[in-house]
Amino acid sequence: MAAAAARCVQLRCVLRPAACVRAIQPPCGSERSYTTKSEDRIPKIYTKTGDKGFSSTFTGERRPKEDHIFEALGTTDELSSAIGLAREFCLEKGHSFTDQLDKIQCVLQDVGSNIATPRSSARESHIKKTKFSSQPVAELESWIDSYTEELPPLTSFILPSGGKSSAALHVARAVCRRAERCVAPIIRSGEADPDVGKYLNRLSDYLFTLARYAALKEGNSERIYTRPE
Repeated sequence: MAAAAARCVQLRCVLRPAACVRAIQPPCGSERSYTTKSEDRIPKIYTKTGDKGFSSTFTGERRPKEDHIFEALGTTDELSSAIGLAREFCLEKGHSFTDQLDKIQCVLQDVGSNIATPRSSARESHIKKTKFSSQPVAELESWIDSYTEELPPLTSFILPSGGKSSAALHVARAVCRRAERCVAPIIRSGEADPDVGKYLNRLSDYLFTLARYAALKEGNSERIYTRPE
């Protein structure tokens, strides 16, 4: 947990380096506090370091904001936001799997830390702090298998539907696919860990399965594709 907390701090430093005077990050999902040498205070959200269209990676590189690294980071952030919205709908319905969505949002912080540490400019200390393992991939596979056992066989193409929880999870799935496409060239170039790509690939499968599971638990039907006449 301490390692995950440290990576949350690192990603914030990548996105808002001037705001990280010294951040103390409790376990992901709990309250956050910031301290300086003199007093507790909330740092300003704006840093002005990106006003000229450049931002910094965790390794200290200054790159244009349209760089593929920041495109992937932004899409991963969008994915976490989409999952957060879906989670709120799921909470309203009392689903028991929302703790998994919490954990996934935290793992996505680790994904971002890895993406923000291009290997071409990283020192060994950078790589050690932001390394991404295969363990979260295996966990997603376990969750997918568990839900699949309770679902009816998939015999037709289904459309995003099945209630607000299910539909929102489908939106998150689509964003996840885009995040995977953004990360793929970074991995192929050797700038990020291959397990990051595997995680995003498996996460889209998880979100698809969970969308179906949410619809099932809420008693909602999924709309099936039919060719328009």
